[in-house]
Amino acid sequence: MAEGRGSSLVHLLVIVLSLIAFGFSIAAERRRSTGTLHDDTVTNRTYCVYTSDVATGYGVGAFLFLLSGEALLMGVTKCMCFGRPLSPGSNRAWTIIYFISSWLTFLVAEACVVAGAKQNAYHTKYRDMLLAENFSCETLRKGVFVAGAVFIVANMILNVYFYMYFTKATTQPAHKTTRTSSNIGMAGYA
Repeated sequence: MAEGRGSSLVHLLVIVLSLIAFGFSIAAERRRSTGTLHDDTVTNRTYCVYTSDVATGYGVGAFLFLLSGEALLMGVTKCMCFGRPLSPGSNRAWTIIYFISSWLTFLVAEACVVAGAKQNAYHTKYRDMLLAENFSCETLRKGVFVAGAVFIVANMILNVYFYMYFTKATTQPAHKTTRTSSNIGMAGYA
């Protein structure tokens, strides 16, 4: 392992888990439930019939893979709170910036895929046609899982940079200042 590069296995696992979560999120978008109106002539009711609910499972899969990738990285880096301290400098600053950005994109991505999975699972089964002129079946809005996929990719990139700068900040020694003299120069009173 080169100085300050980090483990290639950790990089690979974070990327693979994020790409799997991305794939699940795109698959969930493509397999969203759609509803069609059907009339029941016996009871004089109109109801919605939905296609398969597989997108909810894909959304949950995206959630779990993204969560496992983030948990792996936070476990390896000890969430930046425990373990070796970060040496002062630009690497520490970039580590903190990427850490915060990574968590923000992680939370947004998880919110998108969880909200998409929940909303996709919710269906309206029966409604009377009385006073309902523009009756339509409730479905998940387009783009919720795509937004999650975009934030999953952004999270993956930020995680890679976070880990790279984290290893640089923990492996480089702290720089000590060298002074030419240990005396403090003082001017006399005039």
